[in-house]
Amino acid sequence: MRLSNRNKTSVYSFINTLLLMFLAAGIGAYFLEEYRFNILGKKSFLLIAIPILTIFLFYLNGRQIFEYDSDGEALHFRNRNVIPFLQKPLNDEFPKYKLLKFEIINMFFMKRLYITISSKNNGSTLLKYEISYLTKKEITDLRFSLHKVIKINKEKRANI
Repeated sequence: MRLSNRNKTSVYSFINTLLLMFLAAGIGAYFLEEYRFNILGKKSFLLIAIPILTIFLFYLNGRQIFEYDSDGEALHFRNRNVIPFLQKPLNDEFPKYKLLKFEIINMFFMKRLYITISSKNNGSTLLKYEISYLTKKEITDLRFSLHKVIKINKEKRANI
């Protein structure tokens, strides 16, 4: 199964640009307010604080683009940001038999995917992905696919 929200890259780039323009307009309005009009008084700091807060929330949700591929004998996860230099992209590929368990954490508006895989060195490794920008249907499909892989792995271990 393949799952990707890469086709929404232009939407996230537009939102990013819009938020930055909102911040620039807020800074301009703040200076006009402070040095020219003085209508808002002490509340003029909100002209900068609100755009900064919205930008902070946009990036707090994490990397916007998530791709998953379970076709073949390997699982492939890719998680990257719209702005390439902001966060290092995550790119993991491992055989399906190494998948031990997964957990999807849903906190208010942030969603995270935690994957536990077996490794030679220390028994298991935890991989973390940000899936906040996936729709409910995409998350349900991802959960179904990972459950299917885990079920097949348990059946194979039971037969050995």
